[in-house]
Amino acid sequence: MYIPEKIDLHMHTTVSDGTDTPEEILGKVRDAGIRLFSVTDHNAIGGGKRIQAVLQPGDPRFITGVEFNARDQFGQYHILGYRYDPEGESIRELEELGHRYRMEKLEARLNFLRDEFGFEFPEKDLETLYSMDNPGKPHIGNLMVRLGFTDTKETAITQFINKLHVRGKDIHPADVIIGILGSGGIPVLAHPAYGSGDQLILGDEMDKRIQRLMKFGLQGIEAYYSGFTPRIRNEMLGLAEKYDLYVTAGSDYHGKNKMISLGDTGLDDPAEYPEGMLRFLEQICPE
Repeated sequence: MYIPEKIDLHMHTTVSDGTDTPEEILGKVRDAGIRLFSVTDHNAIGGGKRIQAVLQPGDPRFITGVEFNARDQFGQYHILGYRYDPEGESIRELEELGHRYRMEKLEARLNFLRDEFGFEFPEKDLETLYSMDNPGKPHIGNLMVRLGFTDTKETAITQFINKLHVRGKDIHPADVIIGILGSGGIPVLAHPAYGSGDQLILGDEMDKRIQRLMKFGLQGIEAYYSGFTPRIRNEMLGLAEKYDLYVTAGSDYHGKNKMISLGDTGLDDPAEYPEGMLRFLEQICPE
């Protein structure tokens, strides 16, 4: 079994809402000393394909990854998928569905900004937005700054875009988990303690959430995460041990769109890798 010295299994590229291209992020992973990594763009697997095409001998080990947005009557989830077959039918169907729902939200937001605030976007810029894999609020915010509608991307999002409480269609978590499993992947709950918005989920509510998702086939939780305090991390590790789940570690790096560094997972010493992570590594890196 391969036990890397530094792991980061949660990062985003320009294929979704990051600011580094897949090729650029590979260079930064090398520089950061990360030895095992995955790109987990929202509802998109194209970034991983581009990285696989440029990997060189001696590069850090790479596993396919993705992060799907999901929602049911109990709330919102972000579900990571690892080591899936990128040509698998079920993962490609999930990608197409997530893209369609994201584009519907984009259209609703642009219409709202035009009708509510009078922000008219040039046709060329609209074509660029609609050509993206997964355009979101950061992309609209950056465009608003460039057009002089507001001073900062953060102001664009908080003072204008977020005024529309868009509830577009979302994929059910069962469909996400089943789709990942159907293409040979491993479904993992991203930053488990964080729900919708600023919601913090702990204690019995977190326990019940894990149990519900396990019924669909959830196999792991991201217990090491850049935004977790030691208390939250320890609670997630306890749940992983209780339910015999895999443990993963990720920074949620987005480049300039978030103040998070590559490799910032809270896990730096291989001697501290919990049993659930060692089992995960044995599954994805047996040699």
